[in-house]
Amino acid sequence: MNRRRFIQAVPIAGLATAVKPGNMLPSSIPPTNDRAYWASLLVRIAEPVLYNLSKGQLKKTMPLEVAPAYSKPVEKVTYLEAFGRTMAGIAPWLELGADETEEGKIRGHMIKLAQSATAQAVDPSGPDYMNFTGRYDGQPLVDGAFLAHGFIRAPKQLWEPLSDKVKRQVVAAFKSLRSIKPGYNNWLLFAAMIETALLEFGEDWDAMRVDFAIKKHQEWYKGDGMYGDGTDFHFDYYNGFVIQPMLVDILKVLVAKGKANRSEYDQALERMQRYAVIQERLISPEGTFPVVGRSMAYRNAGFQPLVQLALHDQLPASLSPAQVRCALTAVKKRIFEAPDTFDQKGWMQLGFCGHQPEIADVYTATGSSYLCTVAFLALGLPPGHTFWTGAPEEWTAQKVWKGKPVLKDHAL
Repeated sequence: MNRRRFIQAVPIAGLATAVKPGNMLPSSIPPTNDRAYWASLLVRIAEPVLYNLSKGQLKKTMPLEVAPAYSKPVEKVTYLEAFGRTMAGIAPWLELGADETEEGKIRGHMIKLAQSATAQAVDPSGPDYMNFTGRYDGQPLVDGAFLAHGFIRAPKQLWEPLSDKVKRQVVAAFKSLRSIKPGYNNWLLFAAMIETALLEFGEDWDAMRVDFAIKKHQEWYKGDGMYGDGTDFHFDYYNGFVIQPMLVDILKVLVAKGKANRSEYDQALERMQRYAVIQERLISPEGTFPVVGRSMAYRNAGFQPLVQLALHDQLPASLSPAQVRCALTAVKKRIFEAPDTFDQKGWMQLGFCGHQPEIADVYTATGSSYLCTVAFLALGLPPGHTFWTGAPEEWTAQKVWKGKPVLKDHAL
């Protein structure tokens, strides 16, 4: 079935026009609820990537917009960027599986696309076979890790149903990434995430790569819920883009496999909870947040720790699920309803709030933009969860700027 026709035929809660490729989300059409809004928006972002890759035509159709002074061989790296990052974000939603609801039918459609896309990405004889080597650039290590994170987040829907052949090809692709030497910074976690996925798959894994990444990040902890990106502290969102979500999920797998102490996981989780409190307080009453540091073309991806904690029912006691939902929904509306966020064919364009290629870093191309999907992780909670059903609540900045009572903040 044609992907446009599918979305029109099976709309999410009446928001068919919100997910048609090439159209902006119309603010004049009120969403039925926040979940419908999130799901429609995630489908709109992810479907061009997964549909075209599932048909073996991603390289043929995806635009190759690059940042000014872009410094990489874009055609060798950006397709895996788009795929790996999309999978990392959409995985928890897909892990719910298909059902007979309107949302469940679309989810089933997206699961099939993701499975077929995986087969295309690792098929050496296929037109969309992706670069999982360091022959041209080290970037595949990054996006191979995001793909691995997707498999860890959705094993029942994204990993277990794959054929033995495709699984072998994925494993071979991941092992080939060992040829890339990670940078002495957050990149250590990319190498560790790939090895953690291999451990989860029951494959041979390199424990030293994982242990080294964990130990260095423990050394690089700067205090009050924040890690340095390497030895230095950077005032940016890399604690959200990469460091805290990957570190916590790596430790979670290691603890489950008897390869790490629970205390290490608990410590990392406590730090992420403190960081999430700070993140929620950064969201203004209008749903904006500071645009500071590298990689702002990833848009709302920096809120990954906050939404990951919501997904696992681990929000700190000071944050209610409803206030987090409302704050993140406001952010999404400010970012994704900006004109020219998507091109006429539905692909994301470089920018933070609209089309702003000048804000993109020298390593940023079309595929990079799809890291924004990790801000949708809470869709992995079922529709009946209190995160979705709780009555709307004001978040901290809304309350404090209205003179309402708020909890005082304090360091970890």
